[in-house]
Amino acid sequence: MSNKKIKLSWDFRGPDGAKTAEHYTHHLEEFIAANNLRNRIYGTDDLKPMHSVSYLVVDADESDAVQAALRPHRVEEMD
Repeated sequence: MSNKKIKLSWDFRGPDGAKTAEHYTHHLEEFIAANNLRNRIYGTDDLKPMHSVSYLVVDADESDAVQAALRPHRVEEMD
């Protein structure tokens, strides 16, 4: 089991971006439960008034499978 964490992010823009990002987290919750992911860190961030992000943090060894299934807009290693 790896200690390295990978943050996957999805961007939502426009006047409904924050609402859409929040809605997307419900799909992330369902995906986490259906796939028995070990890490359960997920949520939303409002980056700008018309740019929000949903994110999911996974263990590095789970990252490839999650990326293939959910196709995030951005992937970054976490410290």
